[in-house]
Order: sequence, then structure tokens, then C-alpha cells
Amino acid sequence: MAREYTLRPFNESRDLRIDYARELNDQQQAAVLSPPGPALVLAGAGSGKTRTLIYRVAYLLEQGIPPERLLLLTFTNKAAKEMMNRVTDLLGGTLMGLWGGTFHSIGNRVLRGHAAQIGFRPEFSILDREDANALIKACVNEVEPAKKPKGFPKPDVLSELISLAINTRKSLAEMVNQRFPQFSEFLDELEAIARAYQARKRADNAMDFDDLLERWFELMSAHSEIAEDWQRRFQFVLVDEYQDTNQLQSDLVDLLVARHRNVMAVGDDAQSIYSWRGANFQNILRFPQRYPEAVVFKIEKNYRSSPEILAVANAAIRANVQQFAKELTPVCSSGTPPALVVCADAEQQAAFVAQRILELHEQGASLQGIAVLYRSHFHALELQMELTRRGIPFQITSGIRFFEQAHIKDISAYLRLVHNPRDEPAFKRLILTLPGIGPKAAERMWKTFQEVLQIEEGGTMDLTKALRRVQTAIPKKAQTDWSQQQTVLEQIAQPDIKNRPGELIRWILEAGYSDYVKSNYTNHRSRLDDLEQLAIFAQGFAGTEEFLSQLALLSGVDTEGNPAFAEQEGQIKLSTVHQAKGLEFDIVFVIMLCEGLFPHARAVEEAVSEEEERRLFYVAVTRARRELYLSYPLLRFRGGFLGSPSMIPSRFLREIDAQLVEEWRLHPHH
Repeated sequence: MAREYTLRPFNESRDLRIDYARELNDQQQAAVLSPPGPALVLAGAGSGKTRTLIYRVAYLLEQGIPPERLLLLTFTNKAAKEMMNRVTDLLGGTLMGLWGGTFHSIGNRVLRGHAAQIGFRPEFSILDREDANALIKACVNEVEPAKKPKGFPKPDVLSELISLAINTRKSLAEMVNQRFPQFSEFLDELEAIARAYQARKRADNAMDFDDLLERWFELMSAHSEIAEDWQRRFQFVLVDEYQDTNQLQSDLVDLLVARHRNVMAVGDDAQSIYSWRGANFQNILRFPQRYPEAVVFKIEKNYRSSPEILAVANAAIRANVQQFAKELTPVCSSGTPPALVVCADAEQQAAFVAQRILELHEQGASLQGIAVLYRSHFHALELQMELTRRGIPFQITSGIRFFEQAHIKDISAYLRLVHNPRDEPAFKRLILTLPGIGPKAAERMWKTFQEVLQIEEGGTMDLTKALRRVQTAIPKKAQTDWSQQQTVLEQIAQPDIKNRPGELIRWILEAGYSDYVKSNYTNHRSRLDDLEQLAIFAQGFAGTEEFLSQLALLSGVDTEGNPAFAEQEGQIKLSTVHQAKGLEFDIVFVIMLCEGLFPHARAVEEAVSEEEERRLFYVAVTRARRELYLSYPLLRFRGGFLGSPSMIPSRFLREIDAQLVEEWRLHPHH
């Protein structure tokens, strides 16, 4: 007869090497020293979230928990490395056994030891994005060997669609319905391609990044003895940036901690801004329902911003219903009140930002400590022009200036070719967007096109004749698409429309380029927004030549010409708020705070989306340490010409008490 005997954990009395009371504030200390069990740590912006996490790891190790019994999950390799290094520095000596890394890197480590159970061999390859797209392309050709129907998604768009479905744990049909309705007519083919892609990966003994999570979850769900082994191994699981987890990641965490339930989720619901990427805001919101015994810790002492900026931040998020109420409290000393700057139009707004940056720089502010944040890339259109004119060096976080993006250059190629039929780069750019045409074919097409133009040299250049000559040399695969492109070029070359750049851009969009964007880009909505704004912007120019000249000058000018700036002084940052999350700056300008722009017009249709937009605004405000400028134009473009309606200030500004900001009234110099 077997006898049950329970081993109680033995904790020898330890002299803690770390003085937690001295190193942490009371809120951080409460979370770090909390007893085992589920815990949700709501760490507000600038409150020392990383510090709290690393001291929690250190505390558990000092309590005698072996390093190999701890799992620290992060979202980036950089975050994982930084945390591991800081824990090592804290405790002195190496921590060889500590499991720390991104969800994907931990998934890879787990799967290497259990590949056979899920139909793979241990030496499986990991496909990067380019490899995955190439394999999907092969599957597309296998399922649809004939000419692809118009509007069929390109491999990288298909890859994004399949990935989103996996990470949100939805079917492909649900994902198409919710996010990609333009592909609903191809659903049967898409599902067949997704099945073929999974089969190919197994046959090739290869996994993509999503497999590292999906196969890990599949392994644990299908093999209870393996699941139990990992559940026993990881006595404590800590998750960083929990508000950014998608459904698959959250389900994985729940499965991993099912035995011990020692999970500490650290994050900030007020900074959940990535639903478009698959992040599920409900994961953090419903944590106390999934773990009824969970203790919730709030860390609200902010070490980043002045009290005046924090007052605006607290007011900015208050209107959200779905949230854990928090009140950031300042540690920093008092500063200047945030400025609310009302501008006549977007050009005056750009002039204000540029002039104020120069003044701040003269007063000793470092350029790299200044950021201009906005909701969408096109909001900085006028500002990029103004900074370029004034020689103020700037860096865009995406790395690409507005006028240098592929979709903007495609549209300008149409205008350039109509304006100057001898523009070889413009002709080749358009030709290369056609299916099955590479550089060699493009060169042949250009020579054919040029021959006709040379024959016509004596008289008027006949663009139509040259385009129709090219038609005879176009490969069959590209004939339909070229025919459409040719029709568009012939239409926009008509004398009555040729010199109206705003109308030309809309014509190009309506005649098929918008469909091209939807099939070729995963972020098609924001790119189409860019092009609509470009069309409105173009209406402010006297003609197509002036518009194209301005575009070319802006694309080709470096902003290093101003002698006021030494080379070593760096550049100001221009960034969307999404890309600025996790960063902080001494001085922050948040521009284009108008209804329809920030919050985005599409977002305000649903309460859930409006709340995410408000969180995005909160993230923008909490990037600032010392000075904050909030601005909006009364008109989108100068002079209020057709297509430039009056702008309504953002609801987010109206939700901030007037006493918390100082209104700046701009006066043009006479």
C-alpha cells in the first residue's frame, strides 16, 4: 500500500543582499515582495515597470527559487537581454539556468526537445518573413496555377492574413470578414492556400514565427504529460507588457501556469494600442476574472514627467470606461504648463513647430530630446516641408519620409510621365508594378516607348501613340493590367485635366490604383488615407509642374544645411504615436489634434475603437518629460480652398480642463 507523503518547501533563513525598502518605492515594493499566486501589476507610464520586474526576479532567486524554475517572457530580444543583465548585476554572478526571452524564442527552445510529437524533426528550420512569403507564393501557384484574378492578394498580404488568424485564434473566414472584406470572393482559394502552406512547411521540416507559438500550444494541449512537465518546471512565470499579448500568447501563459498559478502579469491597460496587430486588450482587463484569487497592484508614482504634464495625462484617460482607474502622481519637480496652440491652418502649425524648435534649441535644448508625434504619417506632410526649408535636421522613426514612400512615388510616377514623357524612371516604375515584368522586360518596354517618341520629335510628342506601341510588346501575363494603366495615362494626359494635380491623383485612385494598394499592402487603409490627403494637398498648387517640383525638392534635400546646427547635435524625431511607445523625450509636440484625424475618423464609429484612440493620445502625452505642446489647425490647408473644410478640435482636447493648459494665440509677423 502506497503512502502519501508531502514535502513542504524549505526556506532557510537568508540574509537578503538587496535592501528592497531603499531601492524601491512602497508601491513597487508591495508588488516585488508579494506572496506566490497570480498577480496583476498595473505599472503606469514612467513608473519603473522594468525595475519592478527585475527586482521581482531577484527577490524570487533570493528566496531560494532555482533560476531554472523561473520563466520571464518579453516582447523583444532587447528587453529580455536588458532584464537578464540587470538581474545579474543586482545579484552578482551569472544566472545560467534562468529562462528569459521572447515568446517566440522560448517556444523554439521548448519545441526543439519535442519536435517528433508534433510531426517535425528536431533540426527544423525557422522561416523568416521573406522565406515564408516565398513559400506562400509557391502554394498560390500550386492552388491557382492559372492567371490570378484581379485583386487577388499578394504573398506578403496573404502571409499577414494567415498570421493574424493564428494569433487571434480565429478562422481564416472570420479574419477575412473582419479585416480583409475585399478578399471575401477568394475565401475558398485562400483556405486552400493556407492548408497547402501548412503541408509544405511540414514536408520541408520548417516552421515560421507563428508556428513557434501555435505548435507550442498544440504540443501542450495534445500531450498532457509534456504539459505537466513544463508546468512543474516553471514554478513562477512573469510576463512583461501583458497588455500587448494576443489571444494565442495569453492562452499559452494560462496553460503554462495551470499547475502553480504563480503568474505575474506586468503592464498598463492605458497603453494598449496595438489591436490592429492582433493584441487583445481584454487579456489584461479580464485577468482578475480568469484568476479570481489574483492580487492587483497599482504602481502610479511617475518618475518621468512634470506634475503639469501628468495632470493633463490623468485628465486625458479619465473618460475611458473600460479601464483600471489609475492616477499618476509626480516625483519630478514642477515645470511649465502644457501649451494648447490653435493654428490658422496646417502650414501655420508647421511654421509654429519649426520656429519653437529653433527657439528651444537657442535656449539650450538638445535636438535629440525633441519629438513631434502624430496619429498618421500624412499628418506631418507640411511639417516635413517646413523643417526641410529651414534646414532643421529630422529623423522619421519609420525611416521613410512621407514623399519617399512607395505608394506616393507610384502616384507621382503617373504625373511625371504625363508631364514629361521622356521620364525613364517614372515609366519603368509603372511598368514594374505589372505582374511578371522584371528589369530586363522593363528596359525593352522603355526602348519601344522611346522609339515612338523619337519619331515624333519633329512635331508634338504623341503619348497615346507611344503607349499603344508598347501594348504590342507587353507579355501576355501583364496585358490586362497594362491596358488599364495605359487607359489611365491617356485620360490624365488630356489638356483639360493634365494641369490639375489633385484631380489627377483622385482619377488614378478611382481607375484602379486603390485596388492595387488593397491587394499589395497589409496597411492598405493608412496608405489610401495618405493618398487622399496627397490629393487634397496637391489642390493647393497652381499646376502639376509646381506640385512635382516641390515633391522632388523635398525628397532630394538633406536637412544639414543650417549652420545653426553642429553635426554632433543629432536630429529631432518625427514619429507616429504607435512607433514612439516606450520612448521618452524632454519636449514633445503632438500635432493635428482634430476630429477625424486624432481620433481617426474610422475609430469613432465604435466605442471600443474610440477608447483605443484615447489610450493612444494618453501614450503621446506621457512621452513628455518637461514640455508639452498640443496643437491643431482651424483649416487643413491654407486659404480654405475647395477640399479644405474647417477642422473641429479633437474631443480629447475638450476633455481636458482649460485650467490645465495654457492657450497660445499665434500672431503673424507684419
